[in-house]
Amino acid sequence: MGRAAAAPHLVAARRSPPLSRTTLGLLLASLPMLAYLLLPLLAMILRVSPAALLANLTSPEVGQAIWLSIITTVSSTAIGLGFGTPLAYLLARRRFRGRSLLDALVELPMVLPPSVAGIALLITFGRRGMIGAWLNDAGISIAFTTLAVVLAQTFVAAPFYIKTAVAGFAGVERELEQAAMIDGAAPAQVFAWITLPLAWPVLLGGLVMSWARALGEFGATIIFAGNFPGRTQTMPLAIYLGFEQDIDLSLTLALIMLAVSFLVLWLVKAILRQRATTT
Repeated sequence: MGRAAAAPHLVAARRSPPLSRTTLGLLLASLPMLAYLLLPLLAMILRVSPAALLANLTSPEVGQAIWLSIITTVSSTAIGLGFGTPLAYLLARRRFRGRSLLDALVELPMVLPPSVAGIALLITFGRRGMIGAWLNDAGISIAFTTLAVVLAQTFVAAPFYIKTAVAGFAGVERELEQAAMIDGAAPAQVFAWITLPLAWPVLLGGLVMSWARALGEFGATIIFAGNFPGRTQTMPLAIYLGFEQDIDLSLTLALIMLAVSFLVLWLVKAILRQRATTT
């Protein structure tokens, strides 16, 4: 009886409250911006017929662009994870002279125009660049290769993971780590068994955002790596070329990236919601 009587109250408590006049007014005032943001996406979705979408998905150009994007973005994300995690832990746990400057330098690629990033990479790793000239003398060429795509994606996307990882490491309670050290755990064991598992949900969200940013990279890639099908032509570059030659092909790739971007946002929000409910 108690549970049956309490059930209606629980159902009523879970229902959303009725809209107030203020809320309704804000919703009406928000309609122009919502329409502006959503209508172009809806128009793009409606523009491509299912038959044309399926036909373009089987084309060699689309397959090459998708496969190259997968290979390069996974590689750049792995580089960000391997080399960005120590840097994120340093910024999260240590206070030293010049830390604020280092933090600003890490964030700089996030606000730089992609074309500036591409030029910087080219004059560094190009055949006549600061480091590229030495590599070229050794028979190693980086610019306008698949490796250049990976380096461009890493340059612009890794900071997204690093900044998120800083917040993840900073959010781990130090008392748990100190208790493990008192029990005799070494610093490396504390990091592997305590810090990393507790911060991993946030780190995973940062990796997803970094991968999505690498997937959408265009400006730095086209300047530093060029737009060569099968070698450096990722999905954003194929969209650019398809816009000039085949609009349906460009729209197909754009729809794929739209779907991937939506799934990435949904995944990141789900991870953050899960973390919020467990803390």
